[in-house]
Amino acid sequence: MNKITLMGYLSKMPELHKTNGDKQTVITRFDLAVNRKGKSKENSECDFFHCTSFGKTAEFIEKYFDKGSKMLLTGRVENNNYTNKNGEKVYGYQVVVEEVEFAGSKENADE
Repeated sequence: MNKITLMGYLSKMPELHKTNGDKQTVITRFDLAVNRKGKSKENSECDFFHCTSFGKTAEFIEKYFDKGSKMLLTGRVENNNYTNKNGEKVYGYQVVVEEVEFAGSKENADE
């Protein structure tokens, strides 16, 4: 089973794209900053997850979330591997968003 649940803050505005062709697909890409559990708030670190959403979910995110919004999402992790111009293998990943919920407001970002 490949399932991930994350709660964090959007580190920048979601970017909306539309594919070309007869069946246009809406895609939204964004980064989610997720705090690691630390001994104190001053020592806490965070991880940034590259996220991609499609269709109605992508439209919803672009419409209702912006930088600093707190989000709860579920999805799956996919490899983003490719070979660059020098023939070297580059490894990466992305979270493909399947569901998203509001988890708070920007005003409550210290929660």
